[in-house]
Amino acid sequence: MMAQLLDGKSLSLEIREDVKNRVEKLIHKNGITPHLAVILVGDNPASQSYVKGKETACRKAGIISTVVKVDALISEVELLKIVDDLNNDTSVHGILLQLPIPKHLNAENVIEHIRSDKDVDGFTPKNVALLTNGFPHLVPCTPLGIIRILKKYHIPIEGQHCVVIGRSQIVGKPMASLLLRENGTVTICHSRTKDLQAMAKTADILVVAMGKPKMVNSSYIKTGATVIDVGISRVDDVIVGDVEFESAEKVAGFITPVPGGVGPMTIACLLENTLTCYESLVENKR
Repeated sequence: MMAQLLDGKSLSLEIREDVKNRVEKLIHKNGITPHLAVILVGDNPASQSYVKGKETACRKAGIISTVVKVDALISEVELLKIVDDLNNDTSVHGILLQLPIPKHLNAENVIEHIRSDKDVDGFTPKNVALLTNGFPHLVPCTPLGIIRILKKYHIPIEGQHCVVIGRSQIVGKPMASLLLRENGTVTICHSRTKDLQAMAKTADILVVAMGKPKMVNSSYIKTGATVIDVGISRVDDVIVGDVEFESAEKVAGFITPVPGGVGPMTIACLLENTLTCYESLVENKR
């Protein structure tokens, strides 16, 4: 029996429609339009594509989207000045630094300078600390989207063994914190984990975020497990994830496709986070 597909695309459309309706009501109530500013450093084709997708999503939701494009050779001092200007701009409610940025720039330092109440990515130290301590406010979009998928399909987290492969600040670590908050029993694995295959196969919920195309096949998956594939890569002109889908779907109980699984949820949750920032800055200060 084949695994049931976890359709992130359809769920993301529901969320985006809800965001659009909320935006209309907020504009009518406050006379102020939510505004997201994205800083794009350099001309990385993948980054440009991602930013274009975010612009389109904002426009359809009624959110103003401003892309601040800067040269790849910009100094860190100049980039921090741009962040400060956006921090102080009362018309801007959310700020996003499109990653990666050129290696001569310290991404962590730049992110630290973003106001925590405008941090739509949930990457600033204050928002990371709030999440880690069990009081999330602005949460990284991809892990948040994964939790939304699990809840949409009524997949239990409490008491389940959740294995997260990947320990990045963007997905792995915040994912573990969110699963813990839902009372999952969480194991974080990474490239240096001994016998990764055996560890993965103990998971009731397996989240794969290693950035290695088709790394996980059916031999890593317990029969009936839920498999969440965060990876997205282009191999021989085909979009694939970190999970070898063809073999995995024959073993798993539930699985996210690539594309159409986690990816659309990331942008949908970005829109929600933009509204969270807006409400914090506009609604709560009326």
